[in-house]
Amino acid sequence: MDFLSGRIKTIYFKYLTAAFGSALITSIYSIVDMAMVGQYHGPEGSAALAVVAPVWNIIYSLGLLMGIGGAVLFSTIRGKGDGNIKKSNEYFTVSVIGSVILAAIIWIIIILFDRKLLTIFGAQGNTLTLAREYVLPIKFAIPFFLFNQMLAAYLRNDRNPALATGAVLAGGIFNIFGDYFFVFTCDMGAFGAGLATAIGSTISFLVMLFHFFTKKNTLRLVKPEGMLQKLRKIMTTGFSTFFIDVAMGILTILFNRQIMVYLGTNALSVYGVIVNISTFVQCCAYSAGQASQPVISTNFGAGQGKRIRETLKYALGTVAVFSIFWTALSILIPNVFIRLFMSPTAEVLEIAPAIFRCYGLSFLLLPLNIFSTYYFQALIKPKTAFIASVARGLVISGILIYLLPAVFSGNAVWFAMPVTELLVSVYVVHEMIKYTKQLSTERMIKK
Repeated sequence: MDFLSGRIKTIYFKYLTAAFGSALITSIYSIVDMAMVGQYHGPEGSAALAVVAPVWNIIYSLGLLMGIGGAVLFSTIRGKGDGNIKKSNEYFTVSVIGSVILAAIIWIIIILFDRKLLTIFGAQGNTLTLAREYVLPIKFAIPFFLFNQMLAAYLRNDRNPALATGAVLAGGIFNIFGDYFFVFTCDMGAFGAGLATAIGSTISFLVMLFHFFTKKNTLRLVKPEGMLQKLRKIMTTGFSTFFIDVAMGILTILFNRQIMVYLGTNALSVYGVIVNISTFVQCCAYSAGQASQPVISTNFGAGQGKRIRETLKYALGTVAVFSIFWTALSILIPNVFIRLFMSPTAEVLEIAPAIFRCYGLSFLLLPLNIFSTYYFQALIKPKTAFIASVARGLVISGILIYLLPAVFSGNAVWFAMPVTELLVSVYVVHEMIKYTKQLSTERMIKK
């Protein structure tokens, strides 16, 4: 499909379908793992997987840093129409090199310091034991999780979103059935869930490699000029998307620690379920951002503001549907989610509805705030995306997580994210309106 002249509605929804499937299946890894481990080990199993969640956030975010950051620049260059294919592939090459370096660093850290990391993330006692059992087989496949995020971004921008989705789908399907087989049939518990996830990620990586043997492929490894400068531009452009996932890991750590101080293990097990539902909601927001980013970036390079605004219209409609859907489910059926992810005690079932309904209010604005970072990145506005991401993921949220329970009560911590999303949404709506209006009068692309 031609991003510069094709029908926007057709292109957007084709890419949305692929991006949504990819994002949804990616979240399946942690969702199914928690469900299986929670059913096998009970609330302690769910708490252990909540502790591991920041590990996923760190790995995925590094892949997005290299993938989204490079792909935005890749498509913007191609949108100029000056035939400079080599320059766009220089960014792809630098993204690959950066991914290899980051994968090596995070691989070494997790292999050598998993106990210390998990303790920092809130694990203790049997929760730490179960978390380490889960992480053990994953240690052998850590680079694949990072490479999958990077490659999926480039496959979408190289007009092959279906293969990116198919690759993630293949790994996800294996993970679902592998989880049940290893956890219950083989009686491996948490270790079995980690093993299924590691194998599933490897399968996804191998399937994505098929793109490089197809006629659609225009990605090439070339000798980059000014590699360090290009790496800096990739990291600057991709930082906001990177920080979304890192922030979720940071917030999970902060919540874990505050919950254990004020509320205890039962509340932590409920929060473990919320983390997974929040992952679903974020993945929905990712899909809107990832579906629109290639179209917006390419048309931004070509100076076609009208096509960007049309893409934005469809993306905002998608975001609104996701917001209403997830907020409604969180309010109406909280204990259905609890039973899905664990074998709950009576105490857990008693406290879960109030927790879910308070925290679930944040889902009303979360998709908009996350989508906005993709929009700002596609328009090469990394500073604005940075402010929104850091305010949402660390500054405002971090202050409220510590302040609310100290000033009011332990249960006030559940209102930290709804208030954060509300405050950030005021800023992002203002900035989106400003930059979208500028598209009417400017060809905003700069070298």
